[in-house]
Amino acid sequence: MRFAALVVGAALAAWITRRVWGGHPPAPPGAVLCPRELALLAAVAEAVFPPGGPLPRSGGEAGVPAYVDRLVAASAPRQRRLMRLLFAAVEHATLVFPGPGLWRGRRRLSAQPLAARIAVLEGWRTSSLFSRRLVFASLRAIVTLGYFADREVQRRLALDPFAIESPICEADLLYPRVGASRATIAFGLGDLTPPSDGTPLHASAPGAAR
Repeated sequence: MRFAALVVGAALAAWITRRVWGGHPPAPPGAVLCPRELALLAAVAEAVFPPGGPLPRSGGEAGVPAYVDRLVAASAPRQRRLMRLLFAAVEHATLVFPGPGLWRGRRRLSAQPLAARIAVLEGWRTSSLFSRRLVFASLRAIVTLGYFADREVQRRLALDPFAIESPICEADLLYPRVGASRATIAFGLGDLTPPSDGTPLHASAPGAAR
């Protein structure tokens, strides 16, 4: 009996290890998120913004995982932990809220085909449980930030960023950038420039709001 329990325990541990850590592509150098989190973000991005949508660039092509990785790195520790818990919850909640298919639907979300992922996320979006809808809204907001940060998506929406020259005023001689020391102030009286006249971008300029 004890031997059987050990065998079952070892099999369960091997299954959990494979489900959580197995089969993910390696993370790129410098990434804060681990491979399984990046894989989940890529899978969700493609399901939220699938190929053939209104924009010719899918979520899988928009570099969402790399953007979210930078977002997590720049976040406060508490927000960072909450986001990573969110990713883990959605990845493995298919054990409780499976996708299509008897057994395949219970695989981790990132391992499921696109149609199944879309169905799973739709279940989160339309759930009668407020907590599930809140989880979906939080995840979709994070992924959407990454999608619309993509330069090609911005270009398709005529939202190309402009390089706007910022004038150097007296305050720039007294205060450093946020988070930097006063030793980083690189301006003197000779660097002062006339203030901006506040002229907005012309409506016909490329990338201006339409």
